[in-house]
Amino acid sequence: MTAPPFGIDLYWLPIGAGGTGFVRLNGQAYEAVTALIGRRKRCDLYHSALEVRVPEGRYTIEQTPAASDGEDRGVVGVGPIGAHWLAERVPIFRYELRRWRNGIIPDVGQAVDSPRPLSRDPAVSRRLLELVPQVPMLVWGRDDLGAGEMWNSNSQTAWLIARTGVDAASIAPPPGGRAPGWHAGLVSASHLSDVHRFTPRLAEAAAYLARKTATPDN
Repeated sequence: MTAPPFGIDLYWLPIGAGGTGFVRLNGQAYEAVTALIGRRKRCDLYHSALEVRVPEGRYTIEQTPAASDGEDRGVVGVGPIGAHWLAERVPIFRYELRRWRNGIIPDVGQAVDSPRPLSRDPAVSRRLLELVPQVPMLVWGRDDLGAGEMWNSNSQTAWLIARTGVDAASIAPPPGGRAPGWHAGLVSASHLSDVHRFTPRLAEAAAYLARKTATPDN
């Protein structure tokens, strides 16, 4: 089927899809522990990505591990994984957020219940693209917002969708699955009008991002 000319599509990718198995095993271990603590059944875990089409072109938006030559992939920001001090010293502890024109979602062939259309309005699509550089680049794997779950790729996707004006709270992963971090993005979108006022750690995150975008050392 031919894709509609304009719009926003959400893709659900199994965590660890296309990888060596290390990420998948870590995800399974994480889900086993959280399911045991929550006294619930285990779920499949999903990572989210977006494809946005406007009259000016097609873009993919996704959080991935940071790498060199970010401009080639439309990287708009780099954030820390685990802790600021780790990211400042070791490049592998950094993630990047892409707004990649004519880009790809590497594991899109393994996407489940996708693509899921969110809007077919070019104005809404443009709004989302404009918001990408404003996404908070908080510490991946930490709960600095006090949202009850860690910040990750799903948090940034949920933040973007909510700030665009689409009802992100009504979006659910495929049946039997979970999207850890989604709620943290909704919390941030609802309350973070100014990243500096929330906690000192968020101010550190903003300062870190400013340093990395000014003098990238990937």
